[in-house]
Amino acid sequence: MIDLNCDLGEGLQNEHLLMPLISSCNISCGAHAGSIEIIDKVIQLALQHQVKIGAHPSFPDKENFGREIMEISNTDLEESLVNQLTLFKERAALQKATVHHVKPHGALYNLIAVNEETAIVVVKAIQTVFQQIKLYAPYNSVIEKVAQENNIEIIYEAFADRNYNDDLTLVSRVYPYATITDKVKVLEHIKRMVETSEVKTVQDNKIFIQATTFCVHGDNKHALEILAYLNENLE
Repeated sequence: MIDLNCDLGEGLQNEHLLMPLISSCNISCGAHAGSIEIIDKVIQLALQHQVKIGAHPSFPDKENFGREIMEISNTDLEESLVNQLTLFKERAALQKATVHHVKPHGALYNLIAVNEETAIVVVKAIQTVFQQIKLYAPYNSVIEKVAQENNIEIIYEAFADRNYNDDLTLVSRVYPYATITDKVKVLEHIKRMVETSEVKTVQDNKIFIQATTFCVHGDNKHALEILAYLNENLE
């Protein structure tokens, strides 16, 4: 089974178009984008379309859309994440919705893939709010190891619309080739990872990778076109 996930609730108001084309979603908890009203609306849409619901916490940094590493103490970061996840859990409960997973956003996601100290902070925050929850995380990452040591179930995630480096980190968004916008290339990218367990990097190497959920970013300007094409062409 291939799970297509999408980052939503980020103020783009395209959720009603994307939701029918995905099987799980990651909803902003209001720290990098969105609001309580948007959280409620997107949860409702996910329930209507039977899409698995995930919390998408981040650095509390709307100015940079959560895509810059923030100078913040571990204590303050943990408090922010606990507040974000608690809010999301409460809003889901009001609609009797089950929170299926947590997927950190942006710079936080990339940082915990390589930084143990921050990965520990994230795991502590998750366990403060949820007794049992799945975590979307990259293969062979630091957060994977920390989560497994704390009995959090990992679902390996890869990015359908992002290019990779040889160390399996994502190509920085400062480069124009960081994001894949061609729907045919996105399909090829996914099929290679599924069929051969390899990802072709920007260094033109093929690196072993594992993933069962694949993300198309909701703010990719071609997201709707890409997801429609994937639905037509992925068995």
